[in-house]
Amino acid sequence: MRPFGDFTPEQMCYKQAAIAILPVPYDGTSTWIKGADRGPEALLEASYNLEFYDIETQSEVYKRGIATLAPVTEDSSPEAMADEVERRIGDILDDGKFPVVIGGEHSVSIGAFRAMARRYPKLSILQLDAHSDMRDEYEGSPCNHACVMARAKELTSAITQVGIRSSAREEQHNITPERTFYAHNIAEQSGWQQRVSEQLTDEVYITIDLDVFDPAYVPSTGTPEPGGLSYREVMALLRRVVRDHKVVGIDIVELCPNPRAKASDFLAAKLLYQFLSELYAQKE
Repeated sequence: MRPFGDFTPEQMCYKQAAIAILPVPYDGTSTWIKGADRGPEALLEASYNLEFYDIETQSEVYKRGIATLAPVTEDSSPEAMADEVERRIGDILDDGKFPVVIGGEHSVSIGAFRAMARRYPKLSILQLDAHSDMRDEYEGSPCNHACVMARAKELTSAITQVGIRSSAREEQHNITPERTFYAHNIAEQSGWQQRVSEQLTDEVYITIDLDVFDPAYVPSTGTPEPGGLSYREVMALLRRVVRDHKVVGIDIVELCPNPRAKASDFLAAKLLYQFLSELYAQKE
């Protein structure tokens, strides 16, 4: 699997890099459009076409080093995959790198949540997603993509959900209404990003399912839902969070690439790079 960005070998060297990207091309539990296992490769391919000077922060975050690691290949079960992701992310954290997971379906986040919670006892998790993903179990597995945030809730009660517009009746007992920013409630409203930020603890992990975006922005995802957020709305939220808190890791999941339409792939790569630009601009 190719690395993120067309950088020099020194800038992609893990030992020297500040940022480590872990691809997890897993698509074992998705229930509609298959292909999220091709998402990491599509995002990485699109990254070669980015301009690496970020206009808004006037920075070049790649100079801090962005290493792309060997992908997680464990696919015997969602539980085994989650265990392997937990181990790999734990190693990245122990090495003092900023971890980025690129999926793959949303179940790849479970292992990252566990690794984070072990090291940050006051962790909060910010979910950007069209779906609440709060089922206790689905299709025989507690590690199904539809159960991701129920597993997160076992680790921390400080979960804030943003962009939600699809949820099942059996999920409602797990949802905290005052910590849920439904898409229809924040549509065309101002100030909601600040209200989200105010709910978060000092240390925040961000999980982004690309179906949080309206399909006009990201049609290439496994379960597109109308009525989603715009790119500028999402970036405004991420910018607010990195300015107010210590972000300790991020994942971007559920890219289901269409070889005849590359815009979604490019948006995912741009989203990651612009987020990293904002994150490290705050460290200067």
